Amino acid sequence: MVVNAPTTPPARIRIVGTSGSGKSRLAEDVAARMHIARLELDAVFWDAGWTYRNLEEARGRVRAFLAAHPEGWVADGNWNSRLRGLMEPGTAGGADVVVWVDHPRRVVMWRVLRRTLRRGILREELWHGNRESVRSWLKWEPEDNIIRWAWTSYPGMRRRMEARIAAGDPVLRLRGQREVDDWVRSLAAGPAA
Repeated sequence: MVVNAPTTPPARIRIVGTSGSGKSRLAEDVAARMHIARLELDAVFWDAGWTYRNLEEARGRVRAFLAAHPEGWVADGNWNSRLRGLMEPGTAGGADVVVWVDHPRRVVMWRVLRRTLRRGILREELWHGNRESVRSWLKWEPEDNIIRWAWTSYPGMRRRMEARIAAGDPVLRLRGQREVDDWVRSLAAGPAA
């Protein structure tokens, strides 16, 4: 576990990682344990028909969420280019810590394969009527195939996050499920909502 995070317990937590790393599951667990609000950034930035939501509308939703939950929140998802600094540590209402879920590539790929198969076969709805298509498994472009996206984005995510750690940003790097589970257990349970 690598940490540049403040020594006080975090109240505002941003969770990032490669697709399939377990960001959403971790955010659910953190929100339930700490009794804080959760924001799933995929639901904010994606709209129906796998189109991007209007950028100003999406950013407005993020701002409204931050304003509504100054006491604490957890947000999962990357979306850095669309956030344009919103939620970053050091900004008004921004995260106290960025939690990077950094499982080995083989673990991430196993998880994204299993999840994608389940979603495709069961036709699970993700956000706003969007579903992953079995046909996408045959597409070569990473932007059209979540499995290829997870594979190709993995090294870039690692470079960006290691650079943030080296720069002294408040990043908590969790390597492996044991570190993830230990960290969740270390969080103080908040008052019941």
